[in-house]
Amino acid sequence: MAVQKSDVLVVFGATGDLAHKMIFPSLYAMVKKGTMTTRIIGVAFDDWSRDRLIDRARDAVQSHVDKMDEAVFKKLASQLFYVSGDYRSNTTFEKLREALGEHKHPLYYLAIPPSLFETVADGLDKAGIADGARLMVEKPFGRDLESAKALNKVLHAVFEEDAIFRIDHFLGKEAIQNLLYFRFANSFLEPIWNRDHVESVQITMAEDFGIKGRGRFYDEVGCIRDVIQNHLVNVLLLLAMEPPATGASDDLVDEKVQVLKAMPPLGRNDVVRGQFDGYLNEPGVAPNSVTETFAAVRFEIRTWRWNGVPFYIRAGKNLQTHATEVVVRFEQPPVALFDDGEATSGNYVRFRLGPDISIGIGARRKAPGSSMQGEAVELAAVDDGHGDMAPYERLIGDAMAGDRQLFTRQDAAELAWKIVEPILDDVSTPPKYKPGTWGPADMKDFAPRGGWVNPT
Repeated sequence: MAVQKSDVLVVFGATGDLAHKMIFPSLYAMVKKGTMTTRIIGVAFDDWSRDRLIDRARDAVQSHVDKMDEAVFKKLASQLFYVSGDYRSNTTFEKLREALGEHKHPLYYLAIPPSLFETVADGLDKAGIADGARLMVEKPFGRDLESAKALNKVLHAVFEEDAIFRIDHFLGKEAIQNLLYFRFANSFLEPIWNRDHVESVQITMAEDFGIKGRGRFYDEVGCIRDVIQNHLVNVLLLLAMEPPATGASDDLVDEKVQVLKAMPPLGRNDVVRGQFDGYLNEPGVAPNSVTETFAAVRFEIRTWRWNGVPFYIRAGKNLQTHATEVVVRFEQPPVALFDDGEATSGNYVRFRLGPDISIGIGARRKAPGSSMQGEAVELAAVDDGHGDMAPYERLIGDAMAGDRQLFTRQDAAELAWKIVEPILDDVSTPPKYKPGTWGPADMKDFAPRGGWVNPT
């Protein structure tokens, strides 16, 4: 049976920064391609007119699109409508019901803080406009297992699980899609993609900048909650999961959940935390903050395929470079035929996920000359980014179509929290590290065999 498509998009928080930076530019791109033809209703506290919302959308598109096509924007503007009001007031939802008109299958996008989710869900329910609808919500999905369960309980009071679309925008990136495709579209990987041949897996998200004035927010979250528990664990799942039975959304998520079930909770010896020098001087940061700006974490996956293979994730602010990449390093050959002093095999698969995108396969070849000396080479496929779909464009389109593949399911969200929970809320002071380095001194003894591969 065909999945019912949403026939109208309703964006709560339409006047906010997320809408300005991500949502309106994505909607413009969708209108340009003809993939967004429905009414778009913005809802927010601000006492704005429809014309003011259109002006805001124009500014968003002009600020984030290379060259705006006036005809395309005019089409987008014709689809835009606005409802203002307090989310705590029944009147607001009565106005929204009128704006929906004959549309019976809305997608409600909650681009608002999680503290307002219950208020909005309850308002939709009381107004009789929740039936037949979908709900798309932004992360964070709680800050620990208990709060994640509480949040899910709130949403399930009104919406069934298959109607809830939890966004992790990282999964909407072209590079992440490519990682999944490369794994399962190329048969040469399967015989070696296991504990018999893989030495280690390392995932790095390095940023060469600080917290950019977001001190108050970041100090309440920290590196583990901000990117490791969600974004980077999801990358790990794509690397470690078994092939799904079909390409259907739930089949893919089912395999991710099986990996999460095989991952034991982390212990204190599985993590190194750090805080860059100068963090305590950032506006909004508590004077004695113990929030980590760097973390390296070692995961186990106790499955037939991966038992004994360490999966490392590291992420941090003010590191040496700005890059996100995966390195799957393979075991050395069983016999060393050539004594050329190499401590490692040089065989790996590298997925560069950002800001530039590429896939590299590491190998060794004979160096020019009379002796049997080798040199490392990398065979690379580089994506120039031309034609890549923006994450929010992809995610809004998938949610409208009812495709759940790139969204986080309840059981996956809760299992991820269960795994990292033992290392959350560490009250010890993280060791300092200098900006422009690769983290604190403790990292010297915390690394995969053969050491970390630093992105360049």
